[in-house]
Amino acid sequence: MKYGLIAGNGRFPILALKEAARLGHEVVVLAIKEEASPEVEALSWKCHWISLGELSALIDVLHREEISELIMAGQVKHASIFSSIRPDWRLFKLLAALPARNTDALIGGVAKVLEEEGIRLLDSTILLKPLLAGLGPMTRRKPSKEEEKDIAYGRRIANAVAGFDVGQSVAIAERACVAVEAMEGTDAVLRRAAALANGKPLRLVKVSRRRGHLLFDVPVAGLDTIDVMRETGATALAVDAGRTLLLDRAELIEQADAADIAIAGYEPEES
Repeated sequence: MKYGLIAGNGRFPILALKEAARLGHEVVVLAIKEEASPEVEALSWKCHWISLGELSALIDVLHREEISELIMAGQVKHASIFSSIRPDWRLFKLLAALPARNTDALIGGVAKVLEEEGIRLLDSTILLKPLLAGLGPMTRRKPSKEEEKDIAYGRRIANAVAGFDVGQSVAIAERACVAVEAMEGTDAVLRRAAALANGKPLRLVKVSRRRGHLLFDVPVAGLDTIDVMRETGATALAVDAGRTLLLDRAELIEQADAADIAIAGYEPEES
């Protein structure tokens, strides 16, 4: 099987490429210069480096490589999308027509342009299904009654916020929402929450967008997430089952167990 893969930052594209190689797939990587690790080049069948904003160049490469199916893997910092981007003519035209400049509108618009060019976006987790969060506790310790109260409250807040395409994570302490994710990312949210919580234990709640697909912007937790939770005094991580990637899953759970952090998956809210 031959795929195209747009590589952002983090472990997601690296793990996806390793699994693709194991399965014998040929993957042409379109690595985002401002985001992707050099490691993706060594793991790819072919690699092309493009900058944010080069939509025409992206499409030209896909046509030259005869790619009709494309995976988006890895984060592109929201702040980069909306401040550092230098759009080419095709992306400039798309941006001018968007009703809002949020992630759903932008990537949804790009997906529509790709579809018009005969290129179909695939489920971004297609190569990493075993790393999706399960339902219920995944660590030795399940969330305590107090943590469950915070998680229940946090999931109501996080799902409401995600419905507006603002962010996917909230930090909760004693049934109060201490911090909401916007463009800064989960690690920054936890550090900001820790500065505001006056030593109260935090609970990190991540939810998925209320969509019927996993084509892009899938919630991710990795080893860095556990490191920052330990640093900031966060004791529990709640995620949407079947819609959240736990990168390096076995090691992540092992490190969470060592830090006495509870991780649990919950039924996603219907769209």
